[in-house]
Amino acid sequence: MPFLELSLIIRIEQQPHVEEALDDLGAQAITLQDANAETPDEQAIFEPGVGELPLWPTITLNALFDADTDRRGLTETLAELLPWLEPDQLTFRDVADENWERAWMDQFKPMAFGQRLWIYPWNIEPPTDEDTVVVRLDPGLAFGSGTHPTTALCLEWLDGIELAGKTLIDYGCGSGILAIAALKLGAASAIGVDNDPQALTASADNAERNGVAERLALFLPDEVDAEPAEVFIANILAGPLGELAPTFAAAAKPNAPFAISGILIGQQDELLQRYAEWFDELRVDSREDWVRISGRRRA
Repeated sequence: MPFLELSLIIRIEQQPHVEEALDDLGAQAITLQDANAETPDEQAIFEPGVGELPLWPTITLNALFDADTDRRGLTETLAELLPWLEPDQLTFRDVADENWERAWMDQFKPMAFGQRLWIYPWNIEPPTDEDTVVVRLDPGLAFGSGTHPTTALCLEWLDGIELAGKTLIDYGCGSGILAIAALKLGAASAIGVDNDPQALTASADNAERNGVAERLALFLPDEVDAEPAEVFIANILAGPLGELAPTFAAAAKPNAPFAISGILIGQQDELLQRYAEWFDELRVDSREDWVRISGRRRA
């Protein structure tokens, strides 16, 4: 299936805000390259690892959209979201999925989160260690490999709470990484929710490969019909997190631990006020320019 690739050259400090805007517009994948590399061979594809930032001061950011996305509409909307962006900074081209879909494999290395949890790509065999919990991941077309700070914050939170025998809801499941990690860490069952059918396909495939498919149910948002869960987690964006707060409160049992992420630094205060209506013990943790809010559903 072909895709439309949008490329733009930006300064590294602009990256978080540009990525948020592109996510809002439906970008299916985002990669970074060194804008100042002298040859194409030197333009290594890069997705920041945990605690890492590109060393390049200027980056080329590439975002993939559906092939039939309106280029003019995309340009005009980006100009509204990012007023400093000049139209001549944007370039478009049609690409085939084989040009990019597996590129992350060359950069994606095993990563640890918390005390026990590791994420491994499928091209690297993990060691046999009874004290280590391993999730084997193939994100495919869905967001979520553990390299983004918001995913890392959520994985570390899951590793640090008691999950044995509990039910969990993962809203905005993407590749299924959070729900699968929870199941591997001892959760009895999990529900993954995403508005992108491709994300549900990727989640189902990853769950099957990790041997937890029978314990993971997957739904589009308007299809969910489930009892409140004993653990709730959502890694989406600040806007939807604010809008869906009542829905999330209804989806969490009394005293259930919860965590939300996908929040840029500076957006947390409004969400803290919003969630205080239903949740206690609220705290904020950050990584790079991103924030996780966690707490407990009020009894």
